[in-house]
Amino acid sequence: MIVRTLEEARTTDRAVKAENGNWESVRLSLKDDGMGFSFHITTIFAGTETHIWYQNHLETVYCISGEGEVETLADGKIHPIKPGTVYILDKHDEHLLRATSDMQLACAFNPPLHGKEVHDENGVYALDAEAVTD
Repeated sequence: MIVRTLEEARTTDRAVKAENGNWESVRLSLKDDGMGFSFHITTIFAGTETHIWYQNHLETVYCISGEGEVETLADGKIHPIKPGTVYILDKHDEHLLRATSDMQLACAFNPPLHGKEVHDENGVYALDAEAVTD
C-alpha cells in the first residue's frame, strides 16, 4: 500500500508549476506507482487561460472548488465548471481552460504521467517524459 498526503507531496518534486504561473499540479500517483493511471490535484489560478491539447493522454477532471469554464476548440462550445462538475477528455479534445476563481481539480491521466510533464507550445504533454528534468 502507498500512502501520501497532499500537504507532504506539495513539499516534494511531485509539485509541478507552470512556467507561466497559470497552474500548479501535485502529482499524488505517477507511472512508477504501477497503477496504470496517474492522479493529481491541480490548482488553476484565477484570471488565467490555459491552452491544453492532450494528444497522447486521456484525462478525467473533477472540480472540487472554484469556478471557471472549458471551451472545446473544435466546436467553440463553452461549458461552465463549478464544484461537482466533471469533464472527460475522451477524444484528446483541444481546449481552453479558464478560471474565474482559483479552481482545485482532481485529475486522472491514462497513460500515467511520470511526474515532470508541463505543456509544450501546443498544450501537449510528451508521451514518454521519463527524461524530462527541471
